[in-house]
Parts: sequence; structure tokens; C-alpha cells
Amino acid sequence: GFYANLLLTQTPEHILTQTNNKTEILCELKKEHIGVYWYRWSQERQHFEFLVFSNTLGQTTYGTNVSQDKFSVHAARSHSSYSLHISHLHPSDNGTYYCSVSQSSQLFLGSGTQLSVADALPLPPKTTQTPVSKKPVPRIIKSKAASRKGPCSPLVWIPLAAGVLLLLLGLVLTTHHLYRLRQRLWLRTHRQ
Repeated sequence: GFYANLLLTQTPEHILTQTNNKTEILCELKKEHIGVYWYRWSQERQHFEFLVFSNTLGQTTYGTNVSQDKFSVHAARSHSSYSLHISHLHPSDNGTYYCSVSQSSQLFLGSGTQLSVADALPLPPKTTQTPVSKKPVPRIIKSKAASRKGPCSPLVWIPLAAGVLLLLLGLVLTTHHLYRLRQRLWLRTHRQ
């Protein structure tokens, strides 16, 4: 049977990469073992596939139709960790990869690494273009000065105050001018 396992640690949990790249999955062992098995679960094909077994002597045994150019296993000198290297990645390599060890006729699996291979990686949100079908979102653009104190910002009250001052000045000058005209008229009429 298969058992969740405390005998080994598998990293990373997720890998997202592009076609033709290569990647690596690490399996660290807590106890000594004769070697590590690597499996792939394909959600698409609903299939659990044996890929490769690597023993402590550095010998590898590949599963049926598994390419030795694509998969290779590298062991640390202490044999406390093994890494699965996958090259020439293709979307058909998508799946969850498991390292496992055998102990007392039971297979202990790692936590699994979800591998997703895409022809093109998704772009960051900044560079994506919004589809034409979306309704335009009205945007209110405020200048830094205008956003300081809302409608009472200097950009608003300075021109208003200047306008009011000009009007008052004009009113004062007009009133003064009319007052002088009235005085002249009054003087003219009283002289005669």
C-alpha cells in the first residue's frame, strides 16, 4: 500500500515553467535506504507511472517508455538526498511527481511536486491588456495639490480669492470714480 510519509521530505510543492526548460525536484531522506523511486501521477490520463529507480550504487532502472535523455537522478555523496532532473520540458510532462522509498514491503511517498509546463508563462497583471468588451471604468484623476484638502486646496481658493479681490478693487475704483463725478456735478450745479 501507499502511505503518507515522515521518512522523506520532497521540495518544492509547485513548479511552473516554460516548454523546453529543465527543472529539478529534491527528495531528502530521514533514514538510510537502498534507493529512491520516482513516480508521476497524471490527472489528465488518470495514470500513476513509474519513471525511474536510483540505488545507492548510482545505478538507475527506468520505467517502460521513459526517456533517459529526459529524466536523470543525482544522489548526494551521503545518499541522504536525491534529485530528479527533468529536461526538454513539454506540457505532456504535467503532473504530480513523487519520490518514494520502500520499507517492509510498503511504499512510502513524498508529499508530491505539482509540475505545470506552459508554452508561455502568464504575464504580470501590469502588461495585460483589458478586453474591448469590458465597460470603461471612469477614473477620477486628481493632482497632488488638489488632493491635499479636497475642494479647499490652494489650486481652488487662490484663483477664487484673486478673482474676488479684483472684483472688490474694481468696485472700489468705480465707486470712487462715481463719487468724484457726482461731486463735480454737484459743484457745477451749485456754482451757477
